Amino acid sequence: MPVCDICCQEFASESELKTHLLLSHLENEMSCPFCSLSGVSYDELNFHISTAHTEMDLQNSPTDKASADRVPDPTETNGAKWTVKNSPASCNSWRTPASPQTSGHHTLKTANETAAPSAGIALTQGQGAQSRIKSSPPAASTASASKKQTSSVHPGQSEDYSAEHCKAKQKRLSSPKKERMFPCPFCSLVCSDCFILQEHVELHLQDQASSASEGAVPEAGASAQACSSVRNGEPGFPLYECPLCSLVCVDNSSLQEHVELHLEYGTAAAAGDLSGDLKLARQLQEEDEKKRKEEEAKREKEDFRQLQKVFGLDNSGGYRRQLERNMERAVSRGHMDPAEFHQKRAEMMESLASGVDDGRSRTNGVLEALYDFHQREARDCARVWLCAETDHYSSSAGDKGWGCGYRNFQMLLSALRRTEEYTAPHTLPDAVPSIPRVQALIEAAWAEGIDPQGASHFNRKLQGTRAWIGATEIYSVLTVHRIRARIVDFHQPTGPGNTHPRLFDWVKNYFSQHSSRGARLPPRVVKTNHPPIYLQHQGHSRSIVGVEERKNGSVCLLLLDPGCPPGEMRKLLNPSTAAASVSRMRKFPGHLKHTQYQVVTAEGVLTPEEKRERIANSRTLRAERIP
Repeated sequence: MPVCDICCQEFASESELKTHLLLSHLENEMSCPFCSLSGVSYDELNFHISTAHTEMDLQNSPTDKASADRVPDPTETNGAKWTVKNSPASCNSWRTPASPQTSGHHTLKTANETAAPSAGIALTQGQGAQSRIKSSPPAASTASASKKQTSSVHPGQSEDYSAEHCKAKQKRLSSPKKERMFPCPFCSLVCSDCFILQEHVELHLQDQASSASEGAVPEAGASAQACSSVRNGEPGFPLYECPLCSLVCVDNSSLQEHVELHLEYGTAAAAGDLSGDLKLARQLQEEDEKKRKEEEAKREKEDFRQLQKVFGLDNSGGYRRQLERNMERAVSRGHMDPAEFHQKRAEMMESLASGVDDGRSRTNGVLEALYDFHQREARDCARVWLCAETDHYSSSAGDKGWGCGYRNFQMLLSALRRTEEYTAPHTLPDAVPSIPRVQALIEAAWAEGIDPQGASHFNRKLQGTRAWIGATEIYSVLTVHRIRARIVDFHQPTGPGNTHPRLFDWVKNYFSQHSSRGARLPPRVVKTNHPPIYLQHQGHSRSIVGVEERKNGSVCLLLLDPGCPPGEMRKLLNPSTAAASVSRMRKFPGHLKHTQYQVVTAEGVLTPEEKRERIANSRTLRAERIP
């Protein structure tokens, strides 16, 4: 009976066989049912099957037709020959020779799936023969070889030729001989033939090329699904590619550990970058803060230096040094002869040694001249009150710019020395002291414990400096000399336009009290026994020697200014120029617009007990505030 050499199906006649070949094989794509060979002619495929694969001897098997429709048992040892093929489509597949169609393929799992050989390997089991590995040659070489043998192989071969050919090939394949082993460079497979290895490696390369052409990186879940498909016999490869890099893992646990390392490293790197940025930000902030503090300290130091210079605490020398420099400057400019320089320098040294003012800047008879002026003129004044006789002391070359407080103290002291009430205790100096001597008197007052806060402001040192003094220093030196001093602070304006009408009223009450007691008709001009008032404001100080009350009710103060030169002050003594001098002395409320004023007055003599009490209370020295 004719038999199909491709699918081993028996037919009743040659015409049926030809019809079967035309419908089942020639019109379809020619492919080997046992390996990956395809795209060849019928003769080439027939020759390939006859030479590369072992067919079952259907003529000697009475159950050939039945065996074509069942799955054979690989453990059976009967005359049937089974072919095992591992193709790229399935990891391990057992196929029967009688079922080349897809519907007739039966797949069985082997005992060792992971160690199964790759595609292109055929395991042939013959009757009484030992299993061995065999592979089909490459498709190209198979095609060329089949073309050479076309003449000797034909679909209409006789059954005797087929049986004889099978026996010869069986003998050739089962003949033992020592073969060389070829390991795969991509996996653990070891082949006994170079053609087997070549086909196996080509399959590896084809898979890599197809993955690269697709350009998609499978995720961990997709890789796991592929591996699962491979184990279930479906197409796929057990590869787990990392979604963050190109690493390919062999199992899911390795991929999970690898991805966790990515995440841990990324978190640590992000934390490290954040920590580095935070550290840099803090460093920059600290540098800016340090720079700001340095600039602020430098600015404060410069401001303090300027303040020290303004208040004469920059150790640039005191009264003596300033006077010497002025005389040297006058000599260098030609305004003074060297002989005159030495003469004045000697007089200065003598005055400083005696502690008494040399009197070069003093003007006598100022209050007498004022009294005569108001008696003779000033008919627009309703009442006038003047203080006791006082000498005017002007600033000299040795204290110009900083000695106004010392000069006003000299004016006040000149009036106190002419009043019997203050000279009786014999506590005042015998003469008006010089400026360096006044500095020494203030330092002595600090030494007795009065005004410790003010003493610390000057570091308890005034001699040899050009330090300014104010109301508290005048109060301290007067208190130590048992003079009942009083400080009144007009700390804010009390009238429109930053004026101080309360100050003017207070001064008027000070001079007018007890001045006209017992008189029926008080005189228009009154010369009282009150000493002048020390008036201090920011940057300067003057002495109040009288007050005028105009017919319109306004009040005007009469001030002696240490900044007025002696020559200008002596014009008051001349009746023809007295009006101009008095005009410069008058100060109305609109002229005194500083924010704060302090006045110091002398109002009697202290007993020793009162003196000690005042010194003790001066640790928290406070002025009387008005309002």
